Amino acid sequence: MKPSDGESAVLEKGKKTFFKAFLAKLRKRHIIETLAAFIGGGWLLIEVVERLLVGHYRLPEETIDLTVVSVIGALLSTIIWQWFRGTEKRPGNVKVEVLLVPLIILATLAIDLNIVFDIAGISGLRLLTGIVALGLGIAWIVFKSLQWAAIVPESKKQETEASPPIAVRPEKSIVVLPFTDLSPQKDQEYFCDGMTEEIITDLSHVHDLLVISRNSAMTFKGTQKKTHEIAKEVNVRYVLEGSVRKAGNDLRITAQLIDAINDSHLWADKYAGTLSDVFDIQEKVSRVIVRALKLKLNSDEEHKMTMRPIENVRAYECYLKARAEVFKMSGEAINRAIQYLQNALDIMGDNAFLYSGMAWACWMLVNIGVEQEEYLVKAEEFARKAIAVDPESAQAHAMLGWIAAWSDTRQAIYHFKKALSVSVDDTLALQGLMMVYVQWAGKVGAAIRLCERLIQIDPLDFPTKWFQGGIYFYNGQYDLALPPWRRLYDESPKNPAAQLYYALTRASLGQMDEALSVIAPAASAIPSDAFSNMGLMLRYAILKDRERVFQEMTPNFQKTYQRDAAFSHHLAGILALLGEKNEALDWLQNAIDRGFINYPLLAEKDPLLANIRGEERFKKLMKRVKYEWEHFEG
Repeated sequence: MKPSDGESAVLEKGKKTFFKAFLAKLRKRHIIETLAAFIGGGWLLIEVVERLLVGHYRLPEETIDLTVVSVIGALLSTIIWQWFRGTEKRPGNVKVEVLLVPLIILATLAIDLNIVFDIAGISGLRLLTGIVALGLGIAWIVFKSLQWAAIVPESKKQETEASPPIAVRPEKSIVVLPFTDLSPQKDQEYFCDGMTEEIITDLSHVHDLLVISRNSAMTFKGTQKKTHEIAKEVNVRYVLEGSVRKAGNDLRITAQLIDAINDSHLWADKYAGTLSDVFDIQEKVSRVIVRALKLKLNSDEEHKMTMRPIENVRAYECYLKARAEVFKMSGEAINRAIQYLQNALDIMGDNAFLYSGMAWACWMLVNIGVEQEEYLVKAEEFARKAIAVDPESAQAHAMLGWIAAWSDTRQAIYHFKKALSVSVDDTLALQGLMMVYVQWAGKVGAAIRLCERLIQIDPLDFPTKWFQGGIYFYNGQYDLALPPWRRLYDESPKNPAAQLYYALTRASLGQMDEALSVIAPAASAIPSDAFSNMGLMLRYAILKDRERVFQEMTPNFQKTYQRDAAFSHHLAGILALLGEKNEALDWLQNAIDRGFINYPLLAEKDPLLANIRGEERFKKLMKRVKYEWEHFEG
């Protein structure tokens, strides 16, 4: 039967993807260079043997055969080792290269020995050599098979891999608590937060010091917890706390460093000056901490600590006000942030830090569903401007990663890794790379390493807690995803994302009544964000209310879901649960086109897709997904 235009397009795209992925793997594993080296070097070696050793020194002509066999054996061994050593998936723990390379070497030696016997005129040993080689080969296969069989079975290995690690507290570790606003009008909270962030940024440049990130540190704003309780909660030894008093242009800043183990004060000081002194004060505080902890800065760390991305104090104030507005996560507040950032740009001119802030604000408007493609284009334009000013801007590369994640996962991975190469603890880049690995690519092992670092530097932030459930959820281990997401839901019952994923997990476990009870509080509200909207669609799909499901799928939300591979995947599951197979397959294909290639989840583990797995179109999509997943280069 002739395939339809849509199927032909899918097959054609699959062929192109196959070819690109194959070439990418050849390049990454240096196969082409290896072939070129062996062809050139092997030809030269054979020429030397033929013309010099055989032609001049009159060695037997069989010496050429000996050389050719040895070169071919070495070539096959090298290519197989390079090809299979880079594979991520090891079904049954089998390392193909460890099994095959010794067998190829054994066969090469057996052939070489027979050639040597011919040269020496020894007969009758061919059969014996073959039997010995065959026996050794079989013994090697049996030995490795028994060895691998004794290793943890693959299913249990996956469970182990999918367990978020417990962070060990480094000796040199610190949390900078939000500075307290002691200003007369109590209107300098944004400035206090800025002081906290800048000191965190300065200290984060010190390689030997683990610094809790801004998002986790800010959860302690206004806390009544004792210092040792805070240190225990974020798993650090040292705590910095301080206050800011700002009246007009005058500043008074206090800070003290505390060893939480014995609650002793290692250092405390006061600084007075004007607003123009703020950058010097921040640097002084950071340097005193480094000295107090007996840390030494290298030249790169020294340079980064003296850098000031925004040198003008007035522009800096505008930037701090913008940051405070963006974190309010509303369209009105983010638009105010954009105006503050524009004011700062008017003062400073081209500035990579401010352009990155504009990119973040525009992207956030799209992310929360207030704006659509127009602002996504603006976000990319601002990020590109930042790169033009500073090609090494970690913030700009992280933003380009999040922008690309909706259309090109390979580009997203490139930008996230570039950001992390500049700033190893950039949480935005860490979260983005984890999202690609956990949700879209289904590469749990790669995500675990990132999760370990994220738990260390940002343990209290919502995304960190989300990933601790997400690693299980997107590995199809819904029973293990339930506890961390239940805790997240209990902490933030009104958070739409916490509601949605807790309800999806309940539904995936077949606990439909529990899933309905999670969504119930939002059922009477008009959804203002994509998470709430999808939660309502899940509710109506469980209740088999087709009309309400499609009523909730407004054009604006459809645009948001079409852009996001993870949303498209969840919508496919909801529609499959409802029995709308064609629509479910349409959304599933959109998810795959957007880079969602988590083959184990789609092909077997996601119970919400069970209703469409028997469809021929689903099977064709899975052939494509399987190849892309197996050849995914992270």
